[in-house]
Amino acid sequence: MGTSSSDSSAAPRNGLLKAAIACFVVGVVAVVAIFLTPAFTDGKPGLVLYLSTLAWPLGFALAIAFALRSGRRARNGDRT
Repeated sequence: MGTSSSDSSAAPRNGLLKAAIACFVVGVVAVVAIFLTPAFTDGKPGLVLYLSTLAWPLGFALAIAFALRSGRRARNGDRT
């Protein structure tokens, strides 16, 4: 019925995880598209596709940040 303070603090953490997953998926799809572009067309992949692959390591870094933040909050909660 009522929302507790832990519900409001869970929203940003979930947002970070969703952003990490989205960046990771965009990067993986871009890498696959780079390899499939020459197979289906005679041209080379564009610069935008190459720049989109940078989302893969960004998503990985965001996932690590999410894991560190959620672990820190869990540890601080146990010390009370």
